[in-house]
Amino acid sequence: MATKLPVFRWRLAPDGYATRRQLRALGLRPGGQDVAAQLERPRHRREPLVAYLYRIDHAKPVRPMTPARRAALAKAMLARRTCPNCRRDAGYCIPRSLGMCVTCNDTTHH
Repeated sequence: MATKLPVFRWRLAPDGYATRRQLRALGLRPGGQDVAAQLERPRHRREPLVAYLYRIDHAKPVRPMTPARRAALAKAMLARRTCPNCRRDAGYCIPRSLGMCVTCNDTTHH
């Protein structure tokens, strides 16, 4: 049977816990550890927002960026910037809501 996670109110987590984003800002990563606790932010008439927390003392350093990882990331970002319509690098990530660069979207909707 799974153990119940401790639940803290938004902004009231004790020291020693951090979200993935907070760990990253510290140069750390969860490093295979299980979620240690969760934060809940109540919302009016909806389910609360939930954030998972990890123990900072069990976190590991972020792995260094290798040339291969850097190249793969650059290739992925180029794909996100390339318009499928005109095949040009838009210079920004193509909005998924449009599915094409703003220029192509404007010319097809006029």
